[in-house]
Amino acid sequence: MPHLTSTVLTDRAATPVAHTFEPDDKVGNVGFLVESDGVPIGNSKLSVSLRKTQEGRRKAEVKLVIPVTDTVTGEDGVEKLVVLRTNSATLLFDYAPTSTLAERNNLVGMLADALEPEKVVINDTVVKLQGVY
Repeated sequence: MPHLTSTVLTDRAATPVAHTFEPDDKVGNVGFLVESDGVPIGNSKLSVSLRKTQEGRRKAEVKLVIPVTDTVTGEDGVEKLVVLRTNSATLLFDYAPTSTLAERNNLVGMLADALEPEKVVINDTVVKLQGVY
C-alpha cells in the first residue's frame, strides 16, 4: 500500500509552477492531499482512492479540484477570501480482475501521453473547449 505522502504536480503555465500537495486526511479508502496558503477555503485538493467491486474489478480514482479565489472587501471594510469558481478533473481507472501490472502500466502511460499538448484532438477539446468534428 502506498503511504499518503507529499506530491508535487507541475502546471502548464508559461513559466511552469510546481504545486506541492501535503497529506490532509484519510477517510475510508480515500486519501486527501491539499495545496494550501493557510486559508482552507482556497485549498486545492487532490484525492486518490481504490475500491474493489463485487465482480472483482478494481477502480482507482484520482481527482483534482482547484478553486479560483479573490480577496473582496465587505461593507464593513473587512477583507475576506472568496471562491469565485472551481475547476476539477476526475480520472477513473477500471481494471478487470485478471489485468496484469504491465497492462495497467501501459494504460496509465498511454493516458498520460494523451494529455500532452501535442495531442491536438484531446488537448483542444479539454483545454480549448473546442468540439470534435
